Amino acid sequence: MKKTVLITGAAGGIGRQTALFFADKGWNVIATMLSLDEVESLKFHSNIKCYELDVACSESIESAKQKIILENPKIDVIINNAGVGYRSFVELSEDKKIDAIVNINWLGVVKVCRAFIPVFRVQKSGLFINISSIAGLVNLPLGSFYHSTKQAVESFSECMAYELYDFNIKVCTVQFGNAPTSFQKNVTKCSTTSVKSYNDLMNKVTDLLQKKSNKNTTLTPLIINKLYKIAENPNKEFRRYTIGFDANLMKFLRRGLGYKLFNCLIRKYTLK
Repeated sequence: MKKTVLITGAAGGIGRQTALFFADKGWNVIATMLSLDEVESLKFHSNIKCYELDVACSESIESAKQKIILENPKIDVIINNAGVGYRSFVELSEDKKIDAIVNINWLGVVKVCRAFIPVFRVQKSGLFINISSIAGLVNLPLGSFYHSTKQAVESFSECMAYELYDFNIKVCTVQFGNAPTSFQKNVTKCSTTSVKSYNDLMNKVTDLLQKKSNKNTTLTPLIINKLYKIAENPNKEFRRYTIGFDANLMKFLRRGLGYKLFNCLIRKYTLK
């Protein structure tokens, strides 16, 4: 019997590529997105069904859930992939943009998990793969909002894993660095200001992250292959999977150097 995976944020980037990869491997794929106008090539694949689902809206999640469970007798894996970026100085941050990143990156994961836990519990099986980021473990300038949402996903996922252990529902997070997708280009940034130091730092950080994304040409296939391996062989214990050289290096340096030395390294790399 074919396995079924539900992927949020499947309209583009890693979400879309993951949907196509799983479908090509013979899985049934439930691809969810804000609008079916974004479907593009997904609609032509026989193993992919597309649904509208706004992870920031409980009503949208519930409506999509009812359609999904009617048309799909079992869901084996849910990949909480939907996410956005917001690069801003705390002083210049805007309520609407803070609300948006919190509602999508963190509460979106919370609400999708909350909605589908009963489905997994009845099935007596299921796996949540919550896409985090190396930003969930280390912190960089201008990342106050993005990093904090990813750290929230890490904490939420680990706590939830304890609750669901007895029901054979598995939970893991996946962390990686800057993949060469459209994500960096679509990150919302605060406007140029009259504060020169802010403008200089914004330009430097944006340039560093974009260059790093462009160099990581092999990262996207690594991520997708790892997601597939996790889905095929889920670990009953809660796991954090770190993918790619950059993410593993940052993770190693943070642990090996300790906070003070690591903080000095980040300052030297981004502020000088």
